[in-house]
Amino acid sequence: MTDTELHYFLRSSFASLHERLDHIDRRLDELIQRIGRLEQEIAGLHVDFAGLSVRLDRHDERLNRIERDSIWARPTDPVE
Repeated sequence: MTDTELHYFLRSSFASLHERLDHIDRRLDELIQRIGRLEQEIAGLHVDFAGLSVRLDRHDERLNRIERDSIWARPTDPVE
């Protein structure tokens, strides 16, 4: 193989590698963007879950208050 042939071979090989690396780089950028969107969605779910937990706690407190103050509540037996 002459120097010129070697030069063209190496040039085409490096061009092919450069093309593949560019493709990998684009895919990596796409994946990073998708992960960022997923993280945002998960953060939103955490906020929603916290809000629902607060609402459930408030409902539980209301039910306890209703049961405690209800006229139909059973009187407790005196301790003997």
